[in-house]
Amino acid sequence: MDLREKKTRRSITNSFLELRSRMPLEKITIKELCEQSEISKATFYLHYQDIYDLSDTLQLNVIRDILAHVENPADMVYNPRKSSKEMIDGFYANRGMVSILFSGSQFARLPEKIEQEIKAILFERFPELKNDVYANVRITYQLMGAFYAFYQHENDFGFDAVFASVDRITQLFETDIHKNLE
Repeated sequence: MDLREKKTRRSITNSFLELRSRMPLEKITIKELCEQSEISKATFYLHYQDIYDLSDTLQLNVIRDILAHVENPADMVYNPRKSSKEMIDGFYANRGMVSILFSGSQFARLPEKIEQEIKAILFERFPELKNDVYANVRITYQLMGAFYAFYQHENDFGFDAVFASVDRITQLFETDIHKNLE
């Protein structure tokens, strides 16, 4: 990618994030984005299919940044306490982007996309897990449960108290995992 293309993508991204921070994804128009980015519609369409493609691309980048904090993806199965802590660290490192890109109608996409990415990584490394119902259900339960519990209770009880509770519940997963491995 040449310098001009990088600058154009950066301009599109910055303009999109500014617009997205003020309005729902569904209200952003290509025309408005192009005016703010000082580019033509043709230039936009050289890079993205539509506004949703742009949003999906940025969301996926954030998800991958979050998951980069998970040292070993296998820990999602074999050491869920460690991986949960690492994922929460990644989430907090990207909290600003998460609050912009996953607000409103996009809120539920965050845990869904994280789950898709984690399972893709795990199944590539451990193909036998793809058909393991227990591993699949547990990963979904762990991710979705922790995500929604965190969002539901963080304002009422604070980060530390909610994290301690999620960690305690995740510890039960680890105990169960070690029993199944014996």
